[in-house]
Amino acid sequence: MNCITAYPLQPSQAQTFSISQLAHEFGVSPRTLRFYEEEGLIAPTRDGSTRIYSRRDRARVVWILRGKSVGFSLDEIGEMLDLYDLNDDRTTQRAVAAQRCRTRAQALQQQLADLQAMIGQLSAFADTLESGG
Repeated sequence: MNCITAYPLQPSQAQTFSISQLAHEFGVSPRTLRFYEEEGLIAPTRDGSTRIYSRRDRARVVWILRGKSVGFSLDEIGEMLDLYDLNDDRTTQRAVAAQRCRTRAQALQQQLADLQAMIGQLSAFADTLESGG
């Protein structure tokens, strides 16, 4: 099971997209897309001052949003996106992303266990306080 499932992987049939089309599709602001461009995560072409996003840019936005939704930093996402350019049929990208997903899931499991322990401690302390202890 893929750990990053918030956005569809299936590409649109369109070949290019405007900033408003992508912003609307993914529920983000145009400013967010411009920020991703500033960070070097996407690279739309320009027609004058108009940004033109490719299917590749759209796929990268999917990766960015999925990665952010599970707690990856933009630097980590950028590293995974850059692996796409290795021209190895995305084998390396998929392997690295899968390992990072597993590592992230393990970290979240530990955080969950820590939170459950804290909840138990708080409940016990509240019980002690309520019993006059």
